Amino acid sequence: MNQRLQAKPAPAPAKAISTPVEARQLTEELMEVMNGLLGIIERETELVRAGNVREAMQLERQKSELSGRYMVAVESLKNAQKYLNQVSPELLTTLRRHHDTFRAMLQINLTVLATAHAVSEGIVRGVNTEIQRRNIPNTYTAAGQRAVPGPRHIKPLSVSRSL
Repeated sequence: MNQRLQAKPAPAPAKAISTPVEARQLTEELMEVMNGLLGIIERETELVRAGNVREAMQLERQKSELSGRYMVAVESLKNAQKYLNQVSPELLTTLRRHHDTFRAMLQINLTVLATAHAVSEGIVRGVNTEIQRRNIPNTYTAAGQRAVPGPRHIKPLSVSRSL
């Protein structure tokens, strides 16, 4: 069965923070997850830039797992924000700076992926245009205008999504 259709376990619910030790553990967990995601995103960006899309796709499972952990950690952080502001505002400042770096790297990754998608779409459209041009007969009407081909002359392009 397709892996994407299989049920995935739900991430652990966000826990409440009530001690400075728990606050530090939460921030360390979030920093660890962001660092892990940054590593995967940087690797994916390098692979896509080098044209190794197949290898980049193999990072999807790790990226999904870390993304789930990230969402739980962010939810916990939101729930504990008032407490963290009172007890440890320097931790929040550090997290914000790290998160800004994280967002910048994520934006670079998204730009590279969008560019790769646009390039591959352009290639497929170009191939399709060339195929259609070769399949359509060059005929003219009695008035000397180029004849518009009927639908029977247009053949669909079939693309295999498996690399």
